[in-house]
Amino acid sequence: MRIPCPYCGERDAHEFAILGDATLTRPDPAAPDAETRFHDYVYLRDNPAGAHEEWWYHANGCRQWLRVKRDTRTHAISGAVAARADATSPRDAA
Repeated sequence: MRIPCPYCGERDAHEFAILGDATLTRPDPAAPDAETRFHDYVYLRDNPAGAHEEWWYHANGCRQWLRVKRDTRTHAISGAVAARADATSPRDAA
């Protein structure tokens, strides 16, 4: 599998580490039902078949976070963008 890094060009997937689903929204810890929401956020995940967006970290390259569009049935990559171009990047959530 090859991932098109916006900084380094097309690279082998072995250079990357996957974080997971890029469509999840972290619950508000101050919400009255925060414990239930965090349980669902951590343990109850969908297993989509088809097009899906994921966070990938280019660990053995430019060390940047990417938002990658991948088909979970075929593993075909249809695109990748820099996380800093996305307001919901993992670094923004920290």
